[in-house]
This record gives sequence, C-alpha cells and structure tokens, in this order.
Amino acid sequence: MFATSFLFASLFWGSVGLGYFIYGKRQASWLPMAGGILMMAFSWFIGSALLMSLLCGAIMAAVYRLLRAGY
Repeated sequence: MFATSFLFASLFWGSVGLGYFIYGKRQASWLPMAGGILMMAFSWFIGSALLMSLLCGAIMAAVYRLLRAGY
C-alpha cells in the first residue's frame, strides 16, 4: 500500500516537526512552533517522500534563517 521510503520519511519529518514544536513552545517562540506544525502537516498530506523531504528541508532552512535574522 505505502512505499517504505514514504513511511520512513513521514515518520522522520513528523518527529522533527514535533521536536520543533516542543522547542518553540518551551522557548515561547512562534516561529519554530509554526515550522513544526507545517512539517507535521506535510508529513500527513504530501504523498511523495522526495517532495516531503525537500519541503521540510526548506522549512528548516527558513526557520533557521529567520531566527538568525532576529525574528
């Protein structure tokens, strides 16, 4: 039914998203929380492991750059 790569990518990016969400909640920062929610949502709604990995990697890079810029 599902490819192994899709299941592994979904588990991995969903876990990373949960980590971002928990980190953002503990630091009271909306940016990592929003990034975590987006990563968890993408792991539910994107059907391709490659596309999911590219989008979640872009979210991680955007959160990092925005936090470094002072948001």
